[in-house]
Amino acid sequence: MQINTLGSRITITGHIKAMSDYQDIKNAVERITATNQAVTIEIKDSISITSSVIGFLNKLVLKDNIKLTMIVGEDSLMNLLDELNLTQTFNAVRANR
Repeated sequence: MQINTLGSRITITGHIKAMSDYQDIKNAVERITATNQAVTIEIKDSISITSSVIGFLNKLVLKDNIKLTMIVGEDSLMNLLDELNLTQTFNAVRANR
């Protein structure tokens, strides 16, 4: 997994699966939210995300009142977010191809 940050946008390529991926995502998001109340996360090709990432993002939105927008590249990840009723919480939208 690789993370690139530009302004308040985080772009993630590769699959999110390891505990270190969670820590890298958390660190990147925390750097942005230290000075911004909104963050956009684009997940280009991961087909899933770990429960720790889901929990962290959920806390970010529901407790810390950060405006999150998630741009999802893979149908299977979008379906997972739908099944977990997180599409609205994460403002998840399908990426344009």
